[in-house]
Amino acid sequence: MEDPEVPTEHLHEEIHHQTEHSRERWTLGVALSSSLLAGLAAIASLMAGHHSNEAMVSQIESSDQWSYYQSKGIKETALRSKAEILDALGKPVSPADNEKVAQDERDKEQIRKKAEDLEKDAQAHLRTHEVLASSVTMFQIAISVGAISVLMRSRAFWLVSLILGAVGVAFLCQSFFTPGAR
Repeated sequence: MEDPEVPTEHLHEEIHHQTEHSRERWTLGVALSSSLLAGLAAIASLMAGHHSNEAMVSQIESSDQWSYYQSKGIKETALRSKAEILDALGKPVSPADNEKVAQDERDKEQIRKKAEDLEKDAQAHLRTHEVLASSVTMFQIAISVGAISVLMRSRAFWLVSLILGAVGVAFLCQSFFTPGAR
């Protein structure tokens, strides 16, 4: 899966340009907070991409396990059919075949458990990815609103930008407590 992009470079340039030409000192705060938010967005984006990839890998491994489970089941069914045919013909069933059927049943249980664990792992990584993607989105919106605050010369918009950035930080922190965050 792709990493979420953080296309805010042009906003940084505009904020810094406006800050250089502005006489209002608070615009420096907007530039600094936007730079900090961009750094946090990059970190959250990297983490979101990692969890997305881990979810995909776990899901692929789970699918592999389910295929292995099915192949064991097919072999087990073939041996059972062989035993039933031999029994119907009044011929003895090989003890090795009976042991192989029992072993396949035990193996299938272990394979099923591993496949289910991998599915749970994939879902946990996906939940963490979604929380981190929300964090990235909030950071991007906060940076955009920060740029608007400088362009409109409105401290109120900067305050909104900071609040949105705090929401992004909250999502980022939540990702560490989401099952699968590891």
